[in-house]
Amino acid sequence: MPNDIAFLRGINVGKRQMKMADLKTCMEAAGFEAVKTILASGNVRFARRDTPEKTKVLLESVIEKQFGFPVGVVLRSEEKIAAMLEQHPFKTLDPEADVARHVLLFDRPLPDGLELEGRPGEVDVMRIDPTEIYIAAYRQPNGRYTESMDEVLKPLRAKLGKTVLDTARNWNTMEKVLK
Repeated sequence: MPNDIAFLRGINVGKRQMKMADLKTCMEAAGFEAVKTILASGNVRFARRDTPEKTKVLLESVIEKQFGFPVGVVLRSEEKIAAMLEQHPFKTLDPEADVARHVLLFDRPLPDGLELEGRPGEVDVMRIDPTEIYIAAYRQPNGRYTESMDEVLKPLRAKLGKTVLDTARNWNTMEKVLK
C-alpha cells in the first residue's frame, strides 16, 4: 500500500505544542495505519487510505479534537516526494556555500506564471513548481539564514492571502521523510 506524508503547519511553536508520540497515537486511534513520525516538526508518514482531500479534512479534524487547536495539513504522496528528491532543485548550488535549503509546500496549485524575485547574496528562488517553491537562503553576517525570506515571499502572500495553506521544511527534512 502506498504511503502519504503529512506536513503539519505551525506546531511546536509557542503554545502549539504536540508530542510526536501523541500525534502517532491520535492518528492510529482514527484508523490510520503504518504511522511513523519524522522529527519533531510535524512530519508523519502513513499508509494511504482515502483521497488526499478526505484525508486532509480527517487529519485536521482529529488533530484539532485531540490537541485543542487547529493545524493545517499539507499532504504529499511518497511518489511525489521521491520525484522531488530525484529532481534535486538545489544541484546547481555551490557545495561549499553556507546555505540553508528550504521547500515551501502548498496545499493547492500556485497561480500559473508565478515569479518571485530573490535577493542576491541573501535568498535565491531556485525553482517554482505547481505546488512547491524551492529557496536557498545564505548565511548572513549575523549568523541567520532566513531573514530575507519573508521579504521575498511577501508579494506571493499578498497575492494568495489566506486562500492557500503552506508550510516550509528544510531540505534535510525532505531527505528523511522516506526513510
